[in-house]
Amino acid sequence: RITSSIQARIMAEKPRAPVFRDVRVTFTRYLSLSQKKEYSMAYSHNAPFRADVVGSYLRPAELKAAREDFAAGKIDAAALKAVEDKAITELVAKQKAAGLHVITDGEFRRGWWHFDFMWGFNGVDHAAAAHRVAFHDEVTPADTATVTGRISGENHPFVEHFKFVKQFEDENTVARQTMPSPAQTRFVLTGNAAAYPYDEFYKNDDELTADIVAAYRQVIADLYAAGCRNVQFDDCTWTRLCDASVRERLGWSDEDALRLQQENLDVINAVIADQPDDLVINTHVCRGNFHSTWLSSGGYAPVAAKLFGEENVDAYYLEFDDDRSGDFAPLAEVSGDKKVVLGLITSKKPDLEDPDTIKARIQEAAQYIPLDRLCLSTQCGFASTQEGNKLTEDQQWAKIALVQSIAKDVWGE
Repeated sequence: RITSSIQARIMAEKPRAPVFRDVRVTFTRYLSLSQKKEYSMAYSHNAPFRADVVGSYLRPAELKAAREDFAAGKIDAAALKAVEDKAITELVAKQKAAGLHVITDGEFRRGWWHFDFMWGFNGVDHAAAAHRVAFHDEVTPADTATVTGRISGENHPFVEHFKFVKQFEDENTVARQTMPSPAQTRFVLTGNAAAYPYDEFYKNDDELTADIVAAYRQVIADLYAAGCRNVQFDDCTWTRLCDASVRERLGWSDEDALRLQQENLDVINAVIADQPDDLVINTHVCRGNFHSTWLSSGGYAPVAAKLFGEENVDAYYLEFDDDRSGDFAPLAEVSGDKKVVLGLITSKKPDLEDPDTIKARIQEAAQYIPLDRLCLSTQCGFASTQEGNKLTEDQQWAKIALVQSIAKDVWGE
């Protein structure tokens, strides 16, 4: 596998920083950075935007070829980075030309939406998965993340990745950094404990969770110092709890499901606690997005009270592109002034949705949450993994143009 080969080369040279475990130090650092406000955004607004995206884009052929060459040892890391830099620079220009207010690197430096971030932690490494993840009609490559030491977040490579995108911010755009949610990382690492035990490093999962929280806070503090003001947690853990067939396959009882909801909530909110006032942390709640296939089904009702009522994010990017997503009624649980980005335009198929149908669905959602707190986006990214979904780049940009057009008609902005 290309991803496995690339990660093996990267891990061989991965720097190891001193372990950082005291969460309170990160809290203090947050507060001082908030007061100093060393960076500011040229654009005065922050996500979510009326017309928005999740963040990943189809990889261009030149980038895919470079990753293959790097995995095969034909080019070195510097050559690969040069191709990545060029592809990302061109992507940012396209995002701006499309009228988007948010810019990302498209996740062009990653093979996976989640594992690459986990592999960036000290104490987490790449390994072969004991079981491939079964999507509808396909299974994923056999990659995963495992605990190989005490986890910490210093020198995470995503900070440098963000700095590259940050340079392109202007008076009309904000740079976003996406990453798997803390709950997703905890789910992967604890789920691999049987095949890859970590008892020599952690007495129990509570200790592991504490280090995950500290590591995330370290990375976010470093991102903040680099000028990041928009972080997005991508999360597939909640939707597994909404799908009875997934719960049955994983052997989760009703009591297990309730416990897991609370564990998700606790680790996410611990990372978000005491964030700087000008740092926006949103979440994308996903049902799986691999090569235009999906992982789970079911509406949000089973998790709505915890997810929408108690998770302390600023906004939710939610999938509502087909019948698997359920109805809008759970949105009534969204607390406070939090916003919801309706993922009504699918990124899995090339066919363009009917604008009037989408507008009617937005009005339906507005029965449960005020229209002023709603936005529109694609249901997920276009390439959560390097394989990408089954559509062309032109079709990808046509989807984004449709989001823009409908949002302007509905909200006038």
